[in-house]
Amino acid sequence: MEAIRAVNVVKSFGAVRALDGISLEVAPGELFFLLGASGCGKTTLLRCIAGLETPTSGGIFFGEKDVTTMPPHKREAAMVFQSYALWPHLTVGQNIAFGLEERKVPKAEIKKRVEEALEMVQLPGFGGRSIDQMSGGQQQRVSLARALVVKPKCLLLDEPLSNLDAQLRVEMRREIRRIVKENGLTGIYVTHDQEEALAMADRMAVLSRGTIGQVGTPEEIYRSPRTTYVAHFIGETNLTPGEVIETRDAFCMVRTPAGPIVGRLTDPGWQPTPGEQVKLSIRPEAWRLTPLPGDNIIPGQLSERSYLGQRIQYWVETQAGRQQIVEMNPHQLHEPGNTPVNLHVRHDDVVILKS
Repeated sequence: MEAIRAVNVVKSFGAVRALDGISLEVAPGELFFLLGASGCGKTTLLRCIAGLETPTSGGIFFGEKDVTTMPPHKREAAMVFQSYALWPHLTVGQNIAFGLEERKVPKAEIKKRVEEALEMVQLPGFGGRSIDQMSGGQQQRVSLARALVVKPKCLLLDEPLSNLDAQLRVEMRREIRRIVKENGLTGIYVTHDQEEALAMADRMAVLSRGTIGQVGTPEEIYRSPRTTYVAHFIGETNLTPGEVIETRDAFCMVRTPAGPIVGRLTDPGWQPTPGEQVKLSIRPEAWRLTPLPGDNIIPGQLSERSYLGQRIQYWVETQAGRQQIVEMNPHQLHEPGNTPVNLHVRHDDVVILKS
């Protein structure tokens, strides 16, 4: 179990700067996610941590040790790839044993550790099977076992579940988190799947164009985004423009085309002034179609709905723009067709962001 730090890491490929001065720290034993759209730099950062890329400037530290220029096999980190990277001509056991053989571990010790690794990933007795006899989910477990058998201090995962179907992804989420926690590993996991990150991470960093937009727990990132990019990327949100009327403590009243809305500030370093242009982020599930007493009520017309079983999506046309609303397991369905409605949202479910 070891802390991992990136200190002002820059990585350029010719004229393209993939990482632009990134600094972050992953605590020992933490399962930390790097999240962002394609091309944001998350895989490049992971490869720098793994030693597969060398930063143009800045440093990578495992504990207090500077590993910036250290080769991958000396870092006590193991990597799990999106493609599994298994040898098809070797058995399951031989694939798992490969790293130990490269390290000249005695044969008796290899046999014992391969069996232990198979137990960890819940594949006992599968060592003699060929890779093409294994399902996609089983191959991913073999890939994990191969990483774990070398007893790393850090486990690095590059979109390991993207090739699995939806049901297997949910199952493997639990397995990967269990393996990291039971083995006392520090884990760094790259994905573009927001639901995966929210379900598994202790903390996460949202990247954009080679920089970090925000670091926090899943709850912090979802409930208290600090930028419109983070709010829009993590989950779904309604972004509405407005103008500040007044700011009081951590709350702000904003003038919108549909009327005044009160919301909260999430960036402690920003205090908007009257007249400043801002954006309101309101999650679809925060809107209520049945108003409660108080303010933050805007009128609209229900124009469309989509029934999804456990939830229903509505679209409501308002003076502040089209709003998406989600109701979970509703007992009563509202009929679309320009039906007049009044939307209500609580103050702390409205996030005020820089425009």
